[in-house]
Amino acid sequence: MNRNLKTGFFILLQLLSCTIVAQKNFLTLEEAVRQQFGKFYPTHLEALHWLPNSDQYVYLKNDTLYMEEPMNKKRTIMATKESLQQMGKITLTGMPQFHWMTQSTAWFEKDRKYYQVDFKNKNLILKNESPEDAENVEYSPVNGSLAYTKGNNVFIKTDSEIQVTHDPSNIVNGQSISRNEYGISKGLFWSPDGTTLAYYTKDESDVWDYPLTDYNTLPAKVKNIKYPMSGNLSEKVSLSVYRIPKKDEKKVAKSNLRLAITDEKGEYNDQFYITNIAWTPDSKDILVAWLNRGTNVMKMLRYSTTDGKLIKELFVEKDDKWLEPDQSPIFLPQQPTQFLWRSYQNNTGFHNYKHYDIEGNLLGEFSTPYEQLNTMTIDQNQVFIFCSTPDAMGHLVVKGDFKLHKVQEINLGKGQHEVQVSASGKFILDQFNEVEIPNRVEVKSMDGKVVKTLLNAENPLQNYFVGKTELGTIKGHDGTLLNYRLIKPTAFDPSKKYPVLVYVYNGPHVQLVNGGYLAGGSLWMNYFAEKGYLVFTLDGRGSANRGKKFEQAIHRHLGSAEMEDQLAGVEWLRKQPFVDDARMAIHGWSFGGFMTTTMMLRQPGVFKCGVAGGPVLDWSLYEVMYTERYMDTPQENPEGYKENNLNNYIKNLSGPLLMIHGTDDDVVVMQHNMRFLKTCITNNVPIDFFAYPGHAHNVRGKDRVHLMHKILDYVEHELHH
Repeated sequence: MNRNLKTGFFILLQLLSCTIVAQKNFLTLEEAVRQQFGKFYPTHLEALHWLPNSDQYVYLKNDTLYMEEPMNKKRTIMATKESLQQMGKITLTGMPQFHWMTQSTAWFEKDRKYYQVDFKNKNLILKNESPEDAENVEYSPVNGSLAYTKGNNVFIKTDSEIQVTHDPSNIVNGQSISRNEYGISKGLFWSPDGTTLAYYTKDESDVWDYPLTDYNTLPAKVKNIKYPMSGNLSEKVSLSVYRIPKKDEKKVAKSNLRLAITDEKGEYNDQFYITNIAWTPDSKDILVAWLNRGTNVMKMLRYSTTDGKLIKELFVEKDDKWLEPDQSPIFLPQQPTQFLWRSYQNNTGFHNYKHYDIEGNLLGEFSTPYEQLNTMTIDQNQVFIFCSTPDAMGHLVVKGDFKLHKVQEINLGKGQHEVQVSASGKFILDQFNEVEIPNRVEVKSMDGKVVKTLLNAENPLQNYFVGKTELGTIKGHDGTLLNYRLIKPTAFDPSKKYPVLVYVYNGPHVQLVNGGYLAGGSLWMNYFAEKGYLVFTLDGRGSANRGKKFEQAIHRHLGSAEMEDQLAGVEWLRKQPFVDDARMAIHGWSFGGFMTTTMMLRQPGVFKCGVAGGPVLDWSLYEVMYTERYMDTPQENPEGYKENNLNNYIKNLSGPLLMIHGTDDDVVVMQHNMRFLKTCITNNVPIDFFAYPGHAHNVRGKDRVHLMHKILDYVEHELHH
């Protein structure tokens, strides 16, 4: 190629490159906030699921339900929206969510009506319908019965409606208790045979009324909620069972029966937790995890639903910090007198599954040096367990046998995985994503090899500037490796220095950094990076999926270990030649708001400015169920509460700090910020504050765009001021 041709060729390449770049768009903040799970959400296979007791799987596409087999390219249409409508003479706006009962039958709910469909015989039956004012509805597919609440009472509907409870307003029946902690998410539990209903009751007579104000009415109205603050009286909880009367029964003896659950002293209905409810497969007994209020003693109890009496204490677990049972016992289908229990009480230091019988005998345990998250498929010989990886950045599966209790790892590859195992244990449905792989769905064999690719989604952000996301680890001051995510602008120049926004949470139950698509980040971070910023996040001790030692490092001193780890992240940033350490900001919400304020007050000067949303500022004002697990009570741990009461550090503030709160926040109540602002005023400390009327613990919907403008505009102004 001669010189002139070479020059022309390179000019053409540059022009093509410019054309390609010119086709890309910058995200708007509204797109980043409102469309991450809209037009920018990668294509997924809807309702992907193995059929029961089968190696056949189904999925929805274009309002059509397809069935396939792993080793067969052919796919069968099980139903379309039109065929379902014709079967039941009903109107559907789209395909419903199916709950599979057998390989050919399923049930679904549409407009409060509960249907059962037989795909093989092309038959659709209306089984039941809930009243318009029914809430917390639970359906029993065995016989079509419904359980629900109206107000604070429980009702059952078979052929007719039965009112199960008749309690006053301070007694709440059939609803979730303990503010949804300890794995509790509902209050109604059908027996496997559909004849008996278990339900929670909470007596809130001793719990303080807490006022929330509705400013939309004239005059404004006060709405009181029950809010148990740390160290004060909490709700009293119990569990009852109700057996549906048979048609030929004239009188039902003890049809509504309260289980005799007592505390350690044998006192009834005291301050404790009851959770992880599980019916035995024969529908005769109930297993209950009893947890003391101090959360350091847990008893697995077996109760008779005939007389409500305790049959046996199966086993006891104790911990010098806290216990947090969050999954119900899982009974083995072919061994109905045996179950699996997820526990921290082992030699691994991670949640692992134990294998018990109904008498409480430990038959074995499946041990791995990483978190076991949940089970997927169980038969009489083996169990498949879904796990985090050792560094918590991805997932894997282990296969265990019930005789020797040995485990075998099945490596799924990098990234975040959603996994289902077929009934035979021969195949895996693996829906996964990596930092730059939006979504891929594969059928795999048990050695991890790909049998069939069902979906390889295009990147919905391929025509947008979203910068570059980097993952890595930093060594904390105690030697622990901590995962971080760093988002750089597309036009990043390592010879320049960039301002930094640190986004923080670092609290229990949350993992912000992972090996999945966008590394777990939110698109507003990519939007902000394109404006010439670095956006940094670090998961420090206390955050999820890293094991007992990592999570329990925060015990009795919320904020202290977390602060040390965030400082390790700051030190790493300062060592990077492209970081402008004079222009660093920090932002977080809820526990992240607490950590933002902690860093601004207890480490003044590290960050030029901060934005704290919905922050806990004094742990004595936060709820019993969460706070006492980590901090014990204020009476038991006065120094810990004092150390992390941020009102005590207000005089340290040396940079702009914006506090944000929703006026209807029933999780972190507004009193946190009101007391904080009053202390700032008393001490003549300048502070910025913004309220979102009508919003609860977070700002959602279209107003969230306003929120993110408020946060990012504040950061930009202060970092360039």
